[in-house]
Amino acid sequence: MRAADPRYVIISPVKDEERYVELTLRSVTEQAVPPVLWVVVDDGSEDRTPDIVRRYAAEHPYIRLLQRRKAGARRPGSPVIHAFSHGYASLGAQDYDFIVKLDCDLSFEPDYFQKLLSRFQDDERLGIASGVYLESDSAGRWTPVKMPAYHAFGASKVVRRTCFEEIGGFPAAPGWDTVDEIRAMAAGWRTTHFSDLPARHHKREGSGIGRVRTSRMHGEIFYVTGGDPLFLALKVLHRLTAAPYVINALALTMGYVGAIVKRKPRLVTPAEARCYKRLLRARLLGRANREALNALPSRR
Repeated sequence: MRAADPRYVIISPVKDEERYVELTLRSVTEQAVPPVLWVVVDDGSEDRTPDIVRRYAAEHPYIRLLQRRKAGARRPGSPVIHAFSHGYASLGAQDYDFIVKLDCDLSFEPDYFQKLLSRFQDDERLGIASGVYLESDSAGRWTPVKMPAYHAFGASKVVRRTCFEEIGGFPAAPGWDTVDEIRAMAAGWRTTHFSDLPARHHKREGSGIGRVRTSRMHGEIFYVTGGDPLFLALKVLHRLTAAPYVINALALTMGYVGAIVKRKPRLVTPAEARCYKRLLRARLLGRANREALNALPSRR
């Protein structure tokens, strides 16, 4: 690695990913600019996942396997971030400029991180970013998943170290990959994804707990992140066009209403919630995401 190359660490929570983990291991170990450290946190796998990671760690000294003895199926949200935090605590005095949360069901090109990190070097306000992720349809065609311009997808999220520390890391709750961006933007950082940097997501979103439960979880997340109710109404209408249609839309609504009834605590401050609502209202009014971002606070 050249002295000018940015130093980055990767933390990968993983559980029962023997089907895909080697795709991610190959992708990272073939990077033109490798990480200074890659901590793979096995969260109680009951398959061959840790054995596969050990084999790669024996050949690549920057790979470190940590194992947590945790029973039960993997769930999105807090369990993933608890595993991530376990890996983060193990970094100790390790020196780095960027931290990456990377899932082990992805594959990408050898220049993926080199190109992505160069975007951070070109923009000192850039705090959080990712590439764009592709998922395959029933015909096996890989197509990008649409995201708002300010969103970096949680399965492969790069965060500038100073930004990560300023926002207090990732909250251990469903919606963590929205809250981090809200906090960062409210503090004057820019967050985004780059459509020319694709990563293949081999396990479709929601496949772990099912679409209906995923929709209900998204409704709850929308509440705890301070989302705009008008924007939620449009999201509900949009869910009517996606199978299982009415059930999907009802699940989203029930998740939001249920969070109100249960008095779920918000994960953002009132100021951060206002920041988020401005972004959502800008999208509703048809203004460009870039215009909305320019209205956010600037870093001093």
